[in-house]
Amino acid sequence: MGGTRRLGTGGPEVGPVAFGAMSFAGYYGAADAEEGVRAVHRAIDLGITLIDTAEAYGGGSNEELVGRAIAGRRDAVVLATKASRGAPGYLRDAAEASLRRLGVDHIDVYYLHRVDGDVPIEESVGAMSRLVEEGRVRHIGLSEAGPGTIRRAHAVHPVAALQSEWSLLYRDPERDVLPVLRELGIAYVAYSPLSRGLLTGRIRTPDDLAPDDWRRQVPRFQDDHLARNLEVVGALAEIAERRGIDLATLSLAWLLAQGDDVVPLVGTSRASRLDEVAAAADVTLTADELAAIGAAAPFGSASGDRYPSDYMPRLGL
Repeated sequence: MGGTRRLGTGGPEVGPVAFGAMSFAGYYGAADAEEGVRAVHRAIDLGITLIDTAEAYGGGSNEELVGRAIAGRRDAVVLATKASRGAPGYLRDAAEASLRRLGVDHIDVYYLHRVDGDVPIEESVGAMSRLVEEGRVRHIGLSEAGPGTIRRAHAVHPVAALQSEWSLLYRDPERDVLPVLRELGIAYVAYSPLSRGLLTGRIRTPDDLAPDDWRRQVPRFQDDHLARNLEVVGALAEIAERRGIDLATLSLAWLLAQGDDVVPLVGTSRASRLDEVAAAADVTLTADELAAIGAAAPFGSASGDRYPSDYMPRLGL
């Protein structure tokens, strides 16, 4: 897997795709911790250097898993985790707890997991910047922040990366968020680049999801919404077939083609699938293919919200 990408103007260089460990926190059904460790090891072996977790994943257990997996290989990893709330005191305590669970002396990229509606972003980022000054954190990031908040945050301390959803089934960030990031020199770490599995082609009915799979609560996986989304998936699958690659590879290659400041963040419950993820970085799509992909999955083509309705107000603050 060739090439690297930089997080922000002064941030670390990382492999062209990143690995998210959330799948091993049980959100998509039963998870095998030992397979999670193997997945992190395989990611590093393939040159996937940005490893991402959060204190919220499994109540801290996911950070412990990642910490165990990177023990002895810390220098090969750009380690990212996230704080759940933005109060300055909370951020300091959360960072210390994350450092203990991860078993490291610093966090490479520390994100505010969601903008805290009860705390001015300037206070949150100010607290994060003090963690940078103290050496506990190297760089800071935001997740699911809106354009105005990004500007305000970056004015307090340079933001290395925004981690927000972006895929062929959710292209809204291209309109209002991405231009701001490029103006300010902030990288886009795109989570759910395969739309939580829809863009693998492996999900055809709700019954393909485990009974305790969190995605059963998400509108775009339900009933008529899922049927309409599968029409888009089918059109993309035809393009992938003509190219001779699988749908997931096509979807990741499309994101990588959007710019050198874009890093798809991929989660998988099987270490073996990381080889497919890494292969996407070696696929170059032609202008005609990119145009065909864009036409098959234009803005607004996905049906149904990307989160349950009670969660949507927390996004884009």
